[in-house]
Amino acid sequence: MKKTWCIGEMNALFLFRMERILAVYARPYNPQNPVVAYDERPCFLIGEIVKGLAMKAEQVKREHYAYEKLGACNLLASIEPLTGKRIFEITDQRRKLEFALHFQKVAAAFPEAEKITVILDNLNTHNESSFYETFSAEEAKRLSDKFEFVHTPPKASWLNMIEIEFSAISRLCLDRRIPSKAELEKEVLAIGTERSAKAVKINWQFSIETARTKLNRHYKKVNAENVKYLEI
Repeated sequence: MKKTWCIGEMNALFLFRMERILAVYARPYNPQNPVVAYDERPCFLIGEIVKGLAMKAEQVKREHYAYEKLGACNLLASIEPLTGKRIFEITDQRRKLEFALHFQKVAAAFPEAEKITVILDNLNTHNESSFYETFSAEEAKRLSDKFEFVHTPPKASWLNMIEIEFSAISRLCLDRRIPSKAELEKEVLAIGTERSAKAVKINWQFSIETARTKLNRHYKKVNAENVKYLEI
């Protein structure tokens, strides 16, 4: 299946940020400096108004078109692509508070790490100010020193490996109606635990060299000398 990208304006800043992320992904595994991909996904709670038809042998379960909206919650997810370690949680909101508490858990999950590099987007909660608004200055400084945040360019969520994980979770769980936060949390966390135990990794293949070739027209627009990368 052909991959479709949502690409913002590929100016020089975009290319710099993209290549910085691709360089991070190319690093060999280092337990002292693990790389983690992070993002948040809204999850809508949907209930049935009319009970679905009973399942029959060799038939797909059928649902009535009518449904009831029962609110929403959020999946906060971090994954270390090279080992398959996952930290998932379901929250009611996704404020600075939830972001800070999540990364306190991420820090605890990597006790050997001196620095944890995190790929994430530019949401206004995704920075060290969240630590200082949530914790004492001492704890906020500890966490700020623990993490290196590397932000994706605008409209470039495809550069974040966590989107691959979200796609898998959607197929396994979130593509059907789940009526309560408790049920959704039970299912999503079970999936995360199972995939962590199986060490399901992400095999990322898009490199700096590939970017300079496949996206060369954008590189040439920034600097005409970049046409040379078509010769790779």
